[in-house]
Amino acid sequence: MERYRLMMPLSALALTLHLFRQTEDLVAPPPVSNTPAIVEMVKNSGPIADTVLVILLIASLYSWSIILSKWSGFRRAQKQSARFLRAFRKATSLREIASVSDQFRPSPLVNVFNEIHDEYQRQSGGRGLPRNPIALERAAQTAASEALSKMEARMAWLATIGSTSTFLGLFGTVMGIIDAFHNLGTAGAATLRAVAPGVSEALITTAAGIAVAVPAYFAYNLFTARLREFAARMDDFAREMLNAIENAAMSGPPPEADPRRLRDARTETRTEFRPELR
Repeated sequence: MERYRLMMPLSALALTLHLFRQTEDLVAPPPVSNTPAIVEMVKNSGPIADTVLVILLIASLYSWSIILSKWSGFRRAQKQSARFLRAFRKATSLREIASVSDQFRPSPLVNVFNEIHDEYQRQSGGRGLPRNPIALERAAQTAASEALSKMEARMAWLATIGSTSTFLGLFGTVMGIIDAFHNLGTAGAATLRAVAPGVSEALITTAAGIAVAVPAYFAYNLFTARLREFAARMDDFAREMLNAIENAAMSGPPPEADPRRLRDARTETRTEFRPELR
C-alpha cells in the first residue's frame, strides 16, 4: 500500500512533464534563417506582389537615370552660363561674342543671344538702332521658350513616377493582404503566426513604392525650381543685351548717309525753290 502511494506522485509528475514537452513542441519558434527578412519576404511573395515589385524596379531605374542626367546637365548649363556672361560683359562688340558663342553651347543664354543677334542683323545689319525693338523682344522670348522646352524634357516622367508609385505599392499590399486572409480562412488556423507572414510579405510593396516615389518627387521639385531660375536669368540677359545694343547705337558715330539720297535731296531742293520763268 505504501508502495502504491509513492508511485502515484511519480506517475503524475511524469505525465505533467510529457504534456509540457508536447506543448513546447507545439509552440516552438520557427527555425531561424540566415537570410535577411526583406529577401525572404520577396522570395515568398505572390505573383501580384512580384509583378508590382518588377514595375517599381523599372520605374526606379528610369527615374534615377533621369535624375542623374538632369543633375549633370543643369550643372553644365549653370557653369557655362556664368562663363558666357563674363565673356559677354568683357566683349567690345556683338560680332566678337557671336564668333565664340558655340563654346558656351550648353548654356541656354546662347540661344537667346543668337536669336537677338540674328534679328538685329536682319533689321539693321548690326549697326545703329534697331528699326523694330519689339521684334527683338519676341525673338528673345521665343529663344527662351525653346531652351526651357529642351531642359524640361522627361520631367513629366519624374512627376508621374513620384505620384503613382505609392498607389501602385498600395495596390500590391491590398492584394497581398486579401490573399493572406483568404489563405487564413482556408487553413482555419486563426493565429498570429499563421497570418503574420502573409501580411508582412504584402507590406513590402508599399515600402518599395515609397522608396521609388520619394526620390522622384524630390528631384522633380528641385529641378522645377532650377528651371524657374534659368527662365529668370534668360529674361534678365535678354533685357541686358537689348540695353547694350541701344547704348552702343546711341553712343556710336551716326550712320553714313547714302550719297544717292543726298543727291536726290539736293535735286528736290533746287526744284522746289527754282523761280518760275515768265
